[in-house]
Amino acid sequence: MSKKVAQVIVETLQSAGVKNCYGIVGDTLNTFATSLNRSDIKFVHMRHEEAGAYAAQAEALLMDRLTAVAGSCGPGSLHFINGLYEANRNRAPVILIASQVVRRELGFNFIQEVKFEDVYRDCSVFCEMILTPEQALRKTVMACQAAITKRGVAVLIVPVDIADSDAASEPPFSVHVNRPVIRPSDEDLDRIADMLAEGTNITIYAGSGCVNAHDEVVELAQRLKAPVAHTSRGKDQLEYDNPNNVGMTGVIGTESGYHAILNCDTLLLLGTDFAWRQFYPDHAKIIQVDIDSTHIGRRHPVNLGVVGNIKDTIQALLPRVAQREDATFLNTYVDRHKKALKAQAERATPGHRGKIPGQYLTSIINRQANQDALFTGDDGTPLVWLLRMVQANGKRRMFGSLLHGTMATSIGNAIGLQQAQPGRQVIALAGDGGFSMLLGDVLTTIQANLPIKIAVYDNGKLGFVELEQKGEGLIPVYTDLVNPDFGKVAEAMGLWGRTVSKAEELEGAVAEWLGQPGPALLNVKVEPMELVMPPFTAPEAVYGMAMYSIKAVMHGKAGDVFEMIGENFI
Repeated sequence: MSKKVAQVIVETLQSAGVKNCYGIVGDTLNTFATSLNRSDIKFVHMRHEEAGAYAAQAEALLMDRLTAVAGSCGPGSLHFINGLYEANRNRAPVILIASQVVRRELGFNFIQEVKFEDVYRDCSVFCEMILTPEQALRKTVMACQAAITKRGVAVLIVPVDIADSDAASEPPFSVHVNRPVIRPSDEDLDRIADMLAEGTNITIYAGSGCVNAHDEVVELAQRLKAPVAHTSRGKDQLEYDNPNNVGMTGVIGTESGYHAILNCDTLLLLGTDFAWRQFYPDHAKIIQVDIDSTHIGRRHPVNLGVVGNIKDTIQALLPRVAQREDATFLNTYVDRHKKALKAQAERATPGHRGKIPGQYLTSIINRQANQDALFTGDDGTPLVWLLRMVQANGKRRMFGSLLHGTMATSIGNAIGLQQAQPGRQVIALAGDGGFSMLLGDVLTTIQANLPIKIAVYDNGKLGFVELEQKGEGLIPVYTDLVNPDFGKVAEAMGLWGRTVSKAEELEGAVAEWLGQPGPALLNVKVEPMELVMPPFTAPEAVYGMAMYSIKAVMHGKAGDVFEMIGENFI
């Protein structure tokens, strides 16, 4: 029997390092699925393709390897789009095998025909269709190469008649994944060193581009006596074993990181593309180093921008940087950060009348979780508490939708992490809105035998959206959720499940939940009036919250206002 094109595609994916493929089979994907079943690649049968894309991107980021998703023509492959936007923004090497209707029907609005080239162009680094069997190997290699080297999503469109065709004889194209050394020129490194030498109060602001560069960043910071603020996506890499750490900045950051950046005279940006301009200093000289040239100066004007891998760049820069002795500026913000952490810990306590604040729940999970646990968080308050309350230590990793800002990523991400590393503890912190949005893939944890631990932050509302509305002086609308008892729902689905509503029961419940051998869900009735306090209070936010309070009282909701004050300020 001659080899089919589908088999050529599968063999190429395997040679490129793919271990798992996430998706749902369908008629136009059947030949590919059959070939996949004969390979070493494992197919993870999802309940929704969007969750499959989250799973693939989490695996790709954790393991730093190409990961695949596959869908049938039309709706099947289309369902991946939100998750693939997430993957592409996170620079995760993911390849989509998008099966298509037969070629003779293309262009005639055939049933389930979708122009995937148009759909996926904005969220991919490669998007091409295999037009003939003679192109199969070369285009699959190109797709894999693009995803790995450009760090993003590659979309390979495969008409079903192509997948079913006999493979053609092609030259032996193969995937090459060598990692180059990328750093600025000697002249640019000298310019960076000169600007740093001229600075008096230097702050380093570092992001996810500092992956694998922890030691280099810390050494440079200590040499410059510079505080290191980091983005939320840089937390894993830079929070731990870093005496110069002053925490995150941004709305969910700490005031120490916020002020260390605003009050410096020289700011060194390392691998960060932080989007909000109001968190950059107005009068400092700014140096930016990033692997992506399009990131240079696109958020805020910079005085010097260079392209380079952070690890390679700092290694070349360090011999040019002299040791400083004056640590006054550094010590100011390190001490401020210690006070901020102490205050944060003091807020993580049981609420009034036995209520459970979300940050208290997260602090308990942080204490009881394994030292190498993998955490995922749904966008909104669960992700805020994850980033604030869970301690990084160089072994833990944290995943959330911090660039795309989409709901419902925690379960899908957790599936990919657990599939990639079966023996590791994986904990998903899910909002009640996000959890119910892609509830079906909780069943995937049963079907794939994945012992994920899910905590549902059940406050009966879209909590972060409600906070945004209150901050704008509005009475919240359309944010309430009527939820079932998710603990009982979990039991009905075949998981261990329990619901907790009293603070005195929480420690024991968390221990029992984490101790389960299989997938388990702990539904926690968290305090709905808990606020996320930013590192600073803008006048418009104060005005907005005051206007909300006035309007709430006038609409007969004085009890809500008093409860909010009592739970957050008394």
